[in-house]
Parts: sequence; structure tokens; C-alpha cells
Amino acid sequence: MVFAGQKIPLERPRVRTREGQEVELESYGQLQQDGKLQRAVQERMVAGLSTRNYRRAVESVLEGYGIEKSSVSRQFVAASSNQLRVLCERRLEDLNLVVLMIDGIHFGGQVLVVALGIAEGGEKHVLGVWQGATENTAVVKGLLEDLVDRGLDRQRRYLVVMDGSKALRAGVEHVFGEQVEVQRCQIHKRRNVKEYLPENCQKDYDRRMRNAYAMSNYAEAKEALQKIFRQLERINPSAARSLEEGLEETLTVHRLGVGAVLRRKLATTNPIESCLSTVQRVARNVKRWREGDQPLRWTATGLLEAEKKFRRIKGYQEILLLKERLNPSRIQQKEVRTVEVA
Repeated sequence: MVFAGQKIPLERPRVRTREGQEVELESYGQLQQDGKLQRAVQERMVAGLSTRNYRRAVESVLEGYGIEKSSVSRQFVAASSNQLRVLCERRLEDLNLVVLMIDGIHFGGQVLVVALGIAEGGEKHVLGVWQGATENTAVVKGLLEDLVDRGLDRQRRYLVVMDGSKALRAGVEHVFGEQVEVQRCQIHKRRNVKEYLPENCQKDYDRRMRNAYAMSNYAEAKEALQKIFRQLERINPSAARSLEEGLEETLTVHRLGVGAVLRRKLATTNPIESCLSTVQRVARNVKRWREGDQPLRWTATGLLEAEKKFRRIKGYQEILLLKERLNPSRIQQKEVRTVEVA
């Protein structure tokens, strides 16, 4: 039977029919296959225990069996497959999402594109994960279409937060149309510009860009960034072009009038990158990545582990205002229908 994450031997009575044929007892079968071992193995491996060291870490090892490396691996495959199924079968109709965040993580030469949603109450939800060879448009399109199939409203306008990947941008536009509101990560933009500059002026221009993005007024922030662009044209035209590319989309939250606290959270991909860092921590003991669903299983397990520690995003009180600015016509029509019914 299964106890404390291991199999232990148990003497049981043998039951036979009058003809002498042995009958299996359902109670003992349930003790052997109730999923406790899978859950125990999963919890220990998520916490960082490797299959090689599992045997040493389990108590009463001399009395147990079934905890060899191969057995632990099989139990984790079963448990992580269940985690992947839970994540990929979630329904999304009732989440009332306002913000979508999309980013990718690389395992074993493959890319896993992950979607995180923020609801109107500030709650964060892991929405899905899609596997591909590269972070291309087809992978992003497949992920978003899967979310639509599971209940994401294609007609609603969302704020989509991502880095500067053109593949991500093209995939989002293909599913949600050209009118989608995209917020490019400001931290990624600062890093990209910084890489073009010599070391003696990197800190100065990074500070100036950070101060520009910290401004509350959209017009003032844009003017400050355009001033930096004009100065960079004289110093390093490549850095200037890097700043100019997608500049408007780095100011989407400013243009939508998002408050300072919420704006700091939605102007970067930090919330989803925090989830992906948990995935990397959970999978740090994997030394050899194989083909198939192994990267998907580990990523799903890490994402659901990160979700256990989710808290409402800071500044969530302003998300309803953001929702109204993203979908003014839908909200007005709903109010009109309510008045007509009354």
C-alpha cells in the first residue's frame, strides 16, 4: 500500500472462493492506486528533490520498495501529465479577463509560449501553454486560438502585454485583429537600447528612459522619449532606431490613462516572467530534455506551482476603469439594454 510517499509491504488475508480461486479485495486495490504516491512524488520533485536522491530522502527506506529512480520517474510522469491536462482543459468564460500577458521559455531546444490572464478583480490566472520549435507566429496563433476555443471572448478588446517579439505581435494581431491594444515591455525596450550604447553612457540614457516612462502624462512621456531619440541619432543611430521601433506601443498604458500603481505592473512582462522563473526553478534538476511532451509537462507543473502563490495585482482597483476604456461601446450597449428592460 501507499504511505508517506512510498510503497510499504503489508500482510493481507487471501480470500478464495469455495472452488479455491483467489479473489482480489477492492479495498487493497484502492490503497495501491489512489494517487497518493503520484502526489507525494510530485510535491517532492517540485521542491527540488531529484529522482536519484529520492530514495535517500524518504523515511523508513529499509522497509519500503518501489522508490527506485525509474519508479519515481514513472510516478512523476503520471502526476505531471495530470497537471498538464488540468491546465489545458480549463474553461475561461467566467474569468472576466481584462489583460493578457504572453512570453516564452526555452527548454531543450524548444520554446514553450505561455499566456497569463489578469481578471477585472486583479486575480491572475495561468491560461495555457503551447509548444514549438521557435517563438514563431504559428505557435502564438495556436495558443491564442486554443484559448478562444476554451471560452476566451475574441470580440472583447484586451490589453496584451508582451516583449518586442515580432512573431508574438503578428500572432496576436492575427487572432484579435489590428485594433488590439498591445503594451510592449518597457524594460525590454530599455535593455535593447542599452546594448547599442558604449559603457560610458549606458547608465545615463537608461536612467533618462526610466524617468520618461515614470511620467504620468502620455504627451510628456512621449516628448521626453522623442528628445532622447534625437540625441541618440547624433551619438549612435542604431540605438536611436532601436528606441524608435515600437515606441508608441511602449506607451499604451499611458495613452489609456492607467494610474501610476497599476501602470507600473502592466508596463512590463514582470508578472509572467515571475511565473517562468518558478518553472525554471522546478525544472532545474532536469539534465536531459527529450522529445515529446516532457517540456510541456514540466512547464505545466511549474506554472501551477507558481499559481499557488498568486496574489491580486497591485492597483487592481483601477482595472475596471481600464476595462471601460478598452471596451466603451460594449459597456454602453449593455447599459442601454438594461434601461430598455427596466
